Amino acid sequence: MSNIAIFPGSFDPITIGHVDLIKRALPLYDKIIVAIGVNSQKKYLFSLEERLEWLREVFADEPKVEVGHFSGLTAHYARQIGARYLLRGLRNASDFDYEKTISQLNNIVGEGIETIFLISQPAYSHISSTIVREIIIGGGDATPFVPEALRERFKST
Repeated sequence: MSNIAIFPGSFDPITIGHVDLIKRALPLYDKIIVAIGVNSQKKYLFSLEERLEWLREVFADEPKVEVGHFSGLTAHYARQIGARYLLRGLRNASDFDYEKTISQLNNIVGEGIETIFLISQPAYSHISSTIVREIIIGGGDATPFVPEALRERFKST
């Protein structure tokens, strides 16, 4: 059985913090599936197609990373694709409190799926997709916070 992890998120947009976590986790798994969870109740700044394209571009040279998307429960998607692990990043204590509860529920619903937490590097702990979206909406320069492959797209005008 393969050692597969899912790194779920909205990636609206993907940040350098996300990329750092995925790259640091690569030695732990045979494959990491970076999967966009589609929530019909949530309003996104960027389309699913754009976000998928960006993920593919960012990880084009990484054979252990696949890109996917799903709707419904992350634990059900994990079971469907044979993943036994969920990868999550923690920036602060608030993230831990939230993610701990979700991981316990995923473990029950996902019949034993384990959540692995990686602590954000201090250089990235202040970065979130929410903050980056606000910078973009406000016309600011988001390039310091997005992967190099995408920086040209996020330069302020």
